[in-house]
Parts: sequence; C-alpha cells; structure tokens
Amino acid sequence: MKALKRAGFQVVRTRGSHRFLHHPDGRATVVPVHAGETLGPGLLGKILRDVEITRENLEGLL
Repeated sequence: MKALKRAGFQVVRTRGSHRFLHHPDGRATVVPVHAGETLGPGLLGKILRDVEITRENLEGLL
C-alpha cells in the first residue's frame, strides 16, 4: 500500500478488507489488507500487472 501511494495511487473506496486504488492516469487495482498476512507471489504479480509497475520499480518505491 505504501509503495502504491508513493507511486501516486489513492484509495478511492473500501469494501470490507479490500482497498480500491486509482491513479490519475486511469490505472486501478484492488488490494486486500489483512492484519498479519502477506501477499502471495501470484496476487502480488496480478496487482503489479494491474498498475503496470515492475518488481524492480516496486522495490525502489519501498
């Protein structure tokens, strides 16, 4: 979530434990937020494809 916010994404709504993020250029994704749990590699890959960010760029934002 922090890296996506640094990349310009904003939480536009919340439904349960899911945060819906949008970027001013139109990119969007949904991130589940569960306390004490980490994202699996498949879900992380899906989020990165949605927001068009590579893993290397993600590491740079952290």
